[in-house]
Amino acid sequence: MRCSIQRSLNRRATNSSNNIIMKIGKYQFENKAEALGKIESLGIFIDEEGNKFATHSHSIVKLGNIVLEKGEYNEAGDEIKSPVFSEKYHLDVMWDLKDTVDENGGIVKADHPDGWKQKAIEIQDEGVHSFFGIKYQENKFL
Repeated sequence: MRCSIQRSLNRRATNSSNNIIMKIGKYQFENKAEALGKIESLGIFIDEEGNKFATHSHSIVKLGNIVLEKGEYNEAGDEIKSPVFSEKYHLDVMWDLKDTVDENGGIVKADHPDGWKQKAIEIQDEGVHSFFGIKYQENKFL
């Protein structure tokens, strides 16, 4: 099943016939509350019991305070050196976006949704997380 999901995502990332594109963004927030507020701004439905459901089709992974430096441990599993965690809260998002057409008929490439670009971070590798092996470096916003 994972292979079929992978093929579907790869087709989605390159499907130009309907202008749907998939882009991956990596984001950093001051704290979890700020990140969750930004997620909710994408659209949620709250049912009669107070449960929240996304009304968008983006895939969001809450990474939290990621490890910046790995800890060190001896053979018995005792900690020799503590890991160092980021003080910021991190999210990875696989955006399901569409290019648009301007008033002159020109294509406007999809970009980060409103308010997300200033929280985007640029990394030189693939990071601590990936979406089914989809490469961040090949699918990031330019």
